Amino acid sequence: MAASLLSLPPSLNNYGMSQVCLHMHSGNLRKAATCSSVCLQNRKGNIKLYMIPMTAVTRLTVLRPFALVGSLEADVASQENHDISDVSAPNNFQRSKMSFEKELQELFDEVKRLIMMGNKSDAIDLLKANYEAVKEQMNAGSKGIEEAALLDIIALGYMAVGDLKFVGSLLAMLTEVVDSLKDNEPLVDVVLVHMGSLYSALGKFEKSLLAYRRSIDILENRHGKNSIFLITPLLGMAKVLGNIGRSIKAVETYNHTISILELSRGAESEDLVVVLYALGNLLLKEGRAADAETHFVRILTLYKKLYGENDGRVGMAMCSQAHVKCAKGNPDEAIQLYKNALQVIKDSNYMALDDGIMEKMRIDLAELLHVVGRGKEGREMLEECLLITEKHKGKDHPSSVTHLLNLAASYSRSKNFVEAERLLRTSLEIMRKTVGPDDQSISFPMMHLAVTLYHLKQNEEAEQLALEVLRIREKAFGKDSLPVGEALDCLVSIQSGLGKDDGELLEVLKRILSIQEKEFGHEGEEVIETLKKIVYYLDKLGRKNEKLPLQKKLSILRMKYKQRIQY
Repeated sequence: MAASLLSLPPSLNNYGMSQVCLHMHSGNLRKAATCSSVCLQNRKGNIKLYMIPMTAVTRLTVLRPFALVGSLEADVASQENHDISDVSAPNNFQRSKMSFEKELQELFDEVKRLIMMGNKSDAIDLLKANYEAVKEQMNAGSKGIEEAALLDIIALGYMAVGDLKFVGSLLAMLTEVVDSLKDNEPLVDVVLVHMGSLYSALGKFEKSLLAYRRSIDILENRHGKNSIFLITPLLGMAKVLGNIGRSIKAVETYNHTISILELSRGAESEDLVVVLYALGNLLLKEGRAADAETHFVRILTLYKKLYGENDGRVGMAMCSQAHVKCAKGNPDEAIQLYKNALQVIKDSNYMALDDGIMEKMRIDLAELLHVVGRGKEGREMLEECLLITEKHKGKDHPSSVTHLLNLAASYSRSKNFVEAERLLRTSLEIMRKTVGPDDQSISFPMMHLAVTLYHLKQNEEAEQLALEVLRIREKAFGKDSLPVGEALDCLVSIQSGLGKDDGELLEVLKRILSIQEKEFGHEGEEVIETLKKIVYYLDKLGRKNEKLPLQKKLSILRMKYKQRIQY
């Protein structure tokens, strides 16, 4: 329910450093559950960033003269000497470059600090000042690597504060500059990696691939095709390829990355975990559970050897194994793995009981228990989630709403609508204290309560709640949106139980059908269900001329759906 702070992923850290060192140690395995990026450690030395010239900020007295904030998963550190030799640069150039990187890093760090302190507006002001400064320089005809690097950091900063629209504009400017730069320019490969990541975050995958491809070409020419410096752009490219359905190429890229790491770090290096995890998840997504299992088993074996069987990282790897067992149709094995994983993580104090990742594991286990018909055990797991949240955050904390809704759904599934009603009223009361009356998030417990009251034959109150849900969602999402369609579907069922006019119900159903066809296509399963209801009411109203063509269409769709299920 509550929005989390939008921050840069671990893959966007360390702008230019000396020694590349992939790490997935200690707490970093936890991040792999939601992020398959590789973090690169930086050395203790200087990392230079760009400072806004003092003349550019004299009119902005409230701002610091930092240029930007930004760091990305760059491997440029130990490339410094290579960069310099490539352009036959004198020592003073090396010092200038280091100073430049340090100033950029300072800017990015300052933006991150402001965001973490809740001073988002100050962070934006700082970014704006740097943007105006670099724009002024570009208008004066300066469009070199300094401007590119500064735009890069500004784009990362705006991504961190969540202004995606402006990130797109900055990337357009950045692309124009970078396209004019030669491959041997210092830092251009780093900027390209960041561009690949940012374009990917915006869903512009083809542009992301172009940026990653050029950075890989630069690094291959500079260091060879098996250089450790290739890891970051290769991982970025593999992720994008997977996102756009080019799974064969993505798997090939992940395997190449694994080969590089094995060559440089050894076959039992912990650095392999991130890549193995990403590849395993892609294979699971592609329905290749057996192939995925090989990689997750390797992670599990590696962690057991490095840390022993009772380490929290082993528990996390067991959780991934549980996902595979589910995909292979072995729910009992998956359930036992989940339970063992949770116990290992808890006993090892690897993460707090109220950690979001551990909470998700408990919810996944509860869901699986319900699927296999072990609803009582599933509810016990959901009750544990609720108790942990209430203990650590308080009984009225918005985080408890998710668990209350899940428990209510479990009780509804077992036909205990009285207990479901109690839980839903509690969740709705918490939401009303937390958000405004027109906030779309309040419509979810409200609609669940309306459905529960419908089952309890309390249709009048159910109708009022459903109408309120409809009003909120129309305002929040638009009258032709899918959330509105869901609210209308709920309302029709309730009003049908109240004996409302069949003609009015038919018109609502037609509206639902229009929304569903737009969202799911004309052959979606949801469309079939709504068509059945429309045909029923047309028959009831004696409107045979309208009924017959829809009945024929429904028959064709049913046949197509059955064929899809069979194959």
